[in-house]
Amino acid sequence: MLNVFVLNNRRLNQLQVDTLEDLKNSEPIWIDLVSPTETETSWIKSLYDFALPSVEDMQDIEASARFFEGENGELHLHSDFLLEVDEESRNVPVAFILKNNTLLSLHLEDLPVFRLVRMRARTRPGYIEDAKEVLLDLYATDAEYSADALEGVYAELEKISQSVLTTKITDQEAASVLARVAAEEDLNGRIRRNVMDTRRAVSFLMRKKLLQGDQAEEARQILRDIDSLDSHTAFLFDKINFLMDATVGFININQNKIIKLFSVASVALLPPTLIASIYGMNFKGWFPELEWAYGYPYALGLMLVSVIVPFAYFKYKGWLD
Repeated sequence: MLNVFVLNNRRLNQLQVDTLEDLKNSEPIWIDLVSPTETETSWIKSLYDFALPSVEDMQDIEASARFFEGENGELHLHSDFLLEVDEESRNVPVAFILKNNTLLSLHLEDLPVFRLVRMRARTRPGYIEDAKEVLLDLYATDAEYSADALEGVYAELEKISQSVLTTKITDQEAASVLARVAAEEDLNGRIRRNVMDTRRAVSFLMRKKLLQGDQAEEARQILRDIDSLDSHTAFLFDKINFLMDATVGFININQNKIIKLFSVASVALLPPTLIASIYGMNFKGWFPELEWAYGYPYALGLMLVSVIVPFAYFKYKGWLD
């Protein structure tokens, strides 16, 4: 899908582009390509004289491959943007190409950050002035989106804390809590990686001295926002580790109760076992119960008493609670 945007009365307006001639006759400041077709890719190549990066290039984590200047003077930036969904949150790679006053963005999935920037630019006059401001606003909005995602992580961890620290949980409930905590830890890690990638991209733009005046100040504000997000992700990691340790501790307590029950039962059953062993010995070569008719009832009663007395003592001590 090819989305072409131009400035009209200081507003970002989207053009309907059906042919290559439509694209040539326009003066776009932003071309957003979402899973482009081969035809759309060929249009960009013929118009701007460079090839769009492949999926492998977009996912390359080497710093030299993520921020560089092309042969024709265009500037390439490869960044990750957070996509938070109910099923599985993930980081989506996005390739930016900045040439003259045109920004091209390439990604395989439509992202909330891009939709939000388009909506704001349409409704706010003067919100976007050139292609570099589009790029900066995308990074700034990504930082906002990451902050909102962190608030969601914190809210979910608060719910988990209430279920873990205010009630006794079973092993099944503890397993569910561990799964929820692991999911939040994974999301928190993705957010941390996402803001780190955004910091690298904004720092690269500043090192290249492409930003002047208000744009440079906006870039510094983005970096300050990212610093605050870093400290918050670190706090959430500590909270996640605490909840993990607390949940595992409850699991160990439940297991220790089972082991304690077996230990108490084995100790309590030692006296009747000893009585049965002694009574079962045949010293005379024949069955003792033939000489004493009450031998069996006496032995069974003695064994029962030897069981009741230890269990009553353990109950008195609270070892069976």
